[in-house]
Amino acid sequence: MSFSILLLAGGVGGAKMAEGLLHGPFGENLSILGNIADDQEIHGLWVSPDIDTLTYTLTDRIDKQKGWGLKDESNRTLDALNTLGEDTWMYLGDQDFATHIYRTDKRKKGIRPSVIAGDIARNLGLKIPLLLPTDDIVQTRLNTDLGWLDFQSYFVRYQCQPEIKEIVFSGAENATATTESLAAIAAADLIIFAPSNPIVSIGAILAVPQIKQAISNASAYKMAISPIIAGKTVKGPADKMLKALDIRCDALGVAHCYQGLIDLLVIDERDSSLANAIEALGIATAQTDTMMTDRSDKVRLANFVTEQYLQTQQVMS
Repeated sequence: MSFSILLLAGGVGGAKMAEGLLHGPFGENLSILGNIADDQEIHGLWVSPDIDTLTYTLTDRIDKQKGWGLKDESNRTLDALNTLGEDTWMYLGDQDFATHIYRTDKRKKGIRPSVIAGDIARNLGLKIPLLLPTDDIVQTRLNTDLGWLDFQSYFVRYQCQPEIKEIVFSGAENATATTESLAAIAAADLIIFAPSNPIVSIGAILAVPQIKQAISNASAYKMAISPIIAGKTVKGPADKMLKALDIRCDALGVAHCYQGLIDLLVIDERDSSLANAIEALGIATAQTDTMMTDRSDKVRLANFVTEQYLQTQQVMS
């Protein structure tokens, strides 16, 4: 059976799910819609962390130990900037700088960010579509006890330590969705929300009104994978953000984030006690081991997810 898959993905968690799907039996049918709200200018260059993590992961260039950045990386440029007195809290490797130089140069020439992201991915060997939700600038801003911070300052510079009071997606309300993203949503048979941060990764994509509306209206079957396992996040500040917004820090809290948008939530088997409460929200559940440590784990989870879809199609037919 052939069917079209669209994955909404943030950085590390999204890239793991994307890798599993790409190397599974339906990899050729996959398109990815990535998060651009973490993007910002650093050292005069436009950096797009989540899109680059997806690109590097899916072209087998990622530093697997860190889960981001390029393997076999060096940092002589950053060391030189530090010597010159620049604040180098954001790590960018020497090879990685080339990506940001290329992106920034093309943006200055007026080329659409969607085209640039697609060109980078193809030049590095990716053969499936990597899409942006909008070509406009949307940026996550966090109101904290240190004042307003961009996401990278909160996440990298301050190591997720400041207390969060409010999260906004600057520019999202007036952003125009890309034609490519809307076409992919309309064409998808299965839309998957990766086990990425539901607030600032998936939530940032959904903050573009046309994207959220298109997904809501889509005829595709929609499912999500919870990034919270036994009340804890595998990586990143999702737990702190859920608590800051008075949302339960568990799979049920994730279900509340996506209520009205998804048909099914895949939860870890350690969260089976939450299944009934999730299903009371009108969301079906499926349970499995959702931890992904190596490629075999990623493919296993991806196959489980697509099997859930295939089972629903059999029931409907």
